[in-house]
Amino acid sequence: MTATGAGVAAGTFTPRPGAAPLSRMIRAQAALETRMLLRNGEQLLLTVVIPTLLLVLFSAVDIVDTGSGKPVDFLAPGVLALAVMSTAFTGQAIATGFERRYGVLKRLAVSPLPRWALMTAKTCAVLVTEVLQTVLLTVIALALGWSPQGSPVPVLLLLVLGTAAFSGLGLLMAGTLKAEATLAAANLVFLLLLVGGGVIVPLAKFPAAAQSVLQFLPVSALSHGLRDVLQHGTGMPWTDLGILAVWAVLGLGAAAKFFRWE
Repeated sequence: MTATGAGVAAGTFTPRPGAAPLSRMIRAQAALETRMLLRNGEQLLLTVVIPTLLLVLFSAVDIVDTGSGKPVDFLAPGVLALAVMSTAFTGQAIATGFERRYGVLKRLAVSPLPRWALMTAKTCAVLVTEVLQTVLLTVIALALGWSPQGSPVPVLLLLVLGTAAFSGLGLLMAGTLKAEATLAAANLVFLLLLVGGGVIVPLAKFPAAAQSVLQFLPVSALSHGLRDVLQHGTGMPWTDLGILAVWAVLGLGAAAKFFRWE
C-alpha cells in the first residue's frame, strides 16, 4: 500500500471525538422522550384513554347538566384542557420523578447535553403529544356533533400558557418529592382537578365560596377560556390568560430554583 493510500485509509477510520451540534442533540432527545411517553401504558391511559372516554360518555349520556346547547359543545373544550393537564403535569411529573429516582437525570446532567436543553427536549415531547391529543379529541368531538366557534389564535395562546403552567408545576413536584410521593400526589391532583376544575362539572354547580377559589386554578382558567372561545365565540379571554401566565411564571420559576437532579 502506498503512503497516500495508507493516509486515506487512516483518515477514513479516524474517530472525531466531541459532542454533536446542540440542535441535533435536542432533536434526538426530544424524539426519545416522545417515544418513551407514547409507549408507556399508564401515560396513554392518562393522555388518551381517559379524556376520550369522558368525552364520549358524557356527550352520549345525560349525566351532568351542561346547560343549553349540545353537551359536546361544553365538554370538548374542558376535555382539551384535561388533555393538556394529563400530559404536561401528571404524565411529565411521574416520568421525570422516576427518572430522577433511578439516576437517569443525574447521568444525563453530566452528558454533553446541557440541563436546559434536556428540559427543552422534554417540553418538545410534551408539545408533540399534545398535538396528537388535540387532533384525536377534535376528530372525535366533531364526529359527536361539536360545532367549534371563535378564532384559533386565543385557543393557541391558552394551550401554550396552559402547557407552560402545568409543566412548571409538574417539574416542581418531580424535582422536590420522592418518586412514589410524586406518583401518588400527581394522580390525586389529577382526580381533584378533574372534578373541581370545571372540566366536566360546570363551576356554577359549586357553592359561591368554592367558585371564588376554584376559578383561579390553572385547569379552571384553561377550560373556561377555551369554552368562552370555542363554545361562545368570544374574543381574547384576557382574564384566563392572565391567570395561566401567573401560574406559568410561578411554576417554572419555582421548578428552576428548587429542582434537584439527584
